[in-house]
Amino acid sequence: MKVKICGLSRPKDIAAINAARPDYCGFVIHVPKSRRNVSADTLRVLRADLADGIIPVGVFVNEPVESVADLLESGVLSIAQLHGQEDDAYIAALRARTSRPIWQAFQIKSAADIERANHSQADFILLDAGAGGGTAFDWTLLDGVTRPFALAGGLNEHNLSAALQTRATLLDLSSGVETDGYKDFHKIQTVVQTIKGE
Repeated sequence: MKVKICGLSRPKDIAAINAARPDYCGFVIHVPKSRRNVSADTLRVLRADLADGIIPVGVFVNEPVESVADLLESGVLSIAQLHGQEDDAYIAALRARTSRPIWQAFQIKSAADIERANHSQADFILLDAGAGGGTAFDWTLLDGVTRPFALAGGLNEHNLSAALQTRATLLDLSSGVETDGYKDFHKIQTVVQTIKGE
């Protein structure tokens, strides 16, 4: 099971990630409504201090293809995670500009949402509650998933044991490793150690 800590926005977040050593870390880029939003310039500064071996993922919402491709091709990011209304044509256009992996997130409320995720043209899918505020969706819907997936939304130290019993290949946490709206080093460390069985 892999682990991703998402929503990094401060130098001390990077320091916490470097110490805890998750497999992936995520940056929310150009999404003003998110309190974890960072600009491309801030991303570059934070990325410069990221330890080798931790894979940086950019979280985008309907971002112009050119902007996403530039950050991938420059090496600032290794993976694009799409969280908007990006369709197959968008993914094809992005693929024409980069060979980096493309992940697509889906808000899961019903079996129909699972079916849409199964047919995504992205390299990997992420299944999320999409409601914000650390809410989990009905995990019994996961029985319908026919491809490898990441599980996100409402994950925290209290439900990790249940999450580890799902068929997810990656667990993605953000608010579940925060205290008062900011990343908490001790929570990050505990979660990473639990998922990795350390």
